[in-house]
Amino acid sequence: MEQKINDIKNQILKAISKVRDNGELFDLEKKFLGRKSEFVSILKNLKDLAPEERKKIGELANKTKGEILEIIKSKRQEVKNENLNFNKERIDVTIPGKKSGIGHLNPISIVRREIEDIFTSMGFEIADGPEVETEFYNFDSLNIPKSHPARDMQDTFFMKNSDLAMRSQTSAIQARYMQKNKPPFKIIAPGRCFRNEATDTTHEHTFHQFEALVVGDNINVGNLKHVAEVFFSQFFHQDIKIRLRPSYFPFVEPGFEYDISCTMCAGVGCSACKGNGWLELGGAGMVNQNVFVAAGYPRNKYTGFAWGIGLERLAMMKYKIDDVRLFHSGDLRFIRQF
Repeated sequence: MEQKINDIKNQILKAISKVRDNGELFDLEKKFLGRKSEFVSILKNLKDLAPEERKKIGELANKTKGEILEIIKSKRQEVKNENLNFNKERIDVTIPGKKSGIGHLNPISIVRREIEDIFTSMGFEIADGPEVETEFYNFDSLNIPKSHPARDMQDTFFMKNSDLAMRSQTSAIQARYMQKNKPPFKIIAPGRCFRNEATDTTHEHTFHQFEALVVGDNINVGNLKHVAEVFFSQFFHQDIKIRLRPSYFPFVEPGFEYDISCTMCAGVGCSACKGNGWLELGGAGMVNQNVFVAAGYPRNKYTGFAWGIGLERLAMMKYKIDDVRLFHSGDLRFIRQF
């Protein structure tokens, strides 16, 4: 039996020198050390030997098995090295790495962040509110009469069988903020709004606004005009003038339409402003006392101004975009420009 063990070892040493790949090595290991191999048969028959003989043969068998496994392990590494293509596997550490692609912000997000940065630098707080609003905050608190056309289904997305509606303007945030805060304060309220109207190059059913609201003692129209001029001058990176024209909005008294000096010609007159030097932007005015009362403030104790504008409108002016529908189109060719 001792001779058989040495013969098996010699056979493996002879056969392993001819092995060229892992497949042949696997077959060789299975043949000499597998469950049906002669070597394993010897180990199984050790129980039939006399104690002294069993100890001697057992030690030799275990030693030989260990040597064979080491030989196979060494051969496996040798086969691996022979099959390696070092030129192919070589890494040139001087080659620049590939840049990972990164996303692009929508112009609406860019404009919103810039607006927030400008106003916070002026001491304003950013306020927020829900996009699904009650009729009170969306209309009643803003002094909008029950018969006002803005309440009609043609303008507002009402929830079925409830007094809830999709927010139609960020002005709805005013009463929510004032109920929890006492003057003086300065806030802006940027957010998404919804109106039931047909879409075209300048109108969308889903859009963004931001509201500016300042409330305190002795706030006047001069304060409104100054804040607007500072903001627009910083936003457009040029000296901007403000022009107010009388108008009507239920939540302000007096109310104004406000224009800014043309950003293309600096007020001289061009095709963008149709030769008059001004660009119409939005509505503004002194907060109606009924709005203060709806928020829980005493009538005639405080004064304030409010004004707002669509973010899409500002983005279109700043980046020369001619179709508002592009903002929500999902077209990556559009987004990648910013």
